[in-house]
Amino acid sequence: MTQPAFHDDAGAPADEARIQSDITAACRVLARESDGLARLAAALRAPAVSDEPEGITPLGTAFARAVDAFSTLAGRVIVTGIGKSGHVGRKIQSTLASTGTPSVFVHPSEASHGDLGMIQRGDAVLALSNSGETAELADIVAHARRYGLLLAAITATPDSTLARAADIALIVPKAPEACPMGLAPTTSTTMQMALGDALAVVLLERRNFSATDFGVFHPGGRLGTRLRRVSDLMHRGAAMPLGTPDIAMRQVIMEMTRKAFGCIGVVAPDGRLRGLITDGDLRRALDRDLDSTLAADIMNPTPLTTGPDVLAAEALRLMNARARPITSLFVVDAAGLPVGILHIHDLLRAGVA
Repeated sequence: MTQPAFHDDAGAPADEARIQSDITAACRVLARESDGLARLAAALRAPAVSDEPEGITPLGTAFARAVDAFSTLAGRVIVTGIGKSGHVGRKIQSTLASTGTPSVFVHPSEASHGDLGMIQRGDAVLALSNSGETAELADIVAHARRYGLLLAAITATPDSTLARAADIALIVPKAPEACPMGLAPTTSTTMQMALGDALAVVLLERRNFSATDFGVFHPGGRLGTRLRRVSDLMHRGAAMPLGTPDIAMRQVIMEMTRKAFGCIGVVAPDGRLRGLITDGDLRRALDRDLDSTLAADIMNPTPLTTGPDVLAAEALRLMNARARPITSLFVVDAAGLPVGILHIHDLLRAGVA
């Protein structure tokens, strides 16, 4: 297959050297940002030293204090910042909220015009400013001090106004920005976002936040689909095709036709699932008498089943695991009682298959 040629604005093929130059520049950006992340990880691991400048807490120690504070917080984490730091702050706040840490983003300018009322006793403030001298943060910082709220800061300047005002100063290491002039926030914002992700994930682990919890906060989209449970999709009650071991094959056929799942579950007197009859089982028994042949005579006594709390994606894997994939799966509880039935079409409609 012929690859399309690159063309410049005049329609002429692009110069190969220019393409390589662009790729080299892009790789330089990635390398500088990767170096920034390596410095950040090294700063987190670095132990405290005796000659640490007065008032500067090592990043690892400050990070641990922030995790302790946020994990036991009675209120919410109020994330704030302006400009590029504000955009990063919005992402950090969103990640915190979706992983079990109550949080909200408050724009510092809006805070100065009434939104300070959103910040209440019991909350903590996480302020982002690379320079630590962002004037727009002054009112939120003053509000936090006035009401005794915990103030944490992510900044690269340890002797800045913000760092000195903070209870916990998360000082990210200095690293060159990725732009040729060293001015556009690139490496610095990458480190801010990565540190915010680290906070969110460590808090997630501290709270034992599970996939089920994650699914509750992500009911929509592809992620929500992947986290749906069998119990969300299965058919219940009278919709289940069921019969007892002593019903005749004629009744088996009638029940399977009414319920249209291509199978019937055979339940013992105690209500537990004891077998399964499929369309294939019926076809193999067509030479038998419909009235004298019982369900117990033709059923599979070891049917494949699943539980209601299993992920729908895992149920799909079970259906496809056999040499001949199955189209229906009975759902049983811990006692072996049938509580539902799942059809491949249910998975297709939900977007799982």
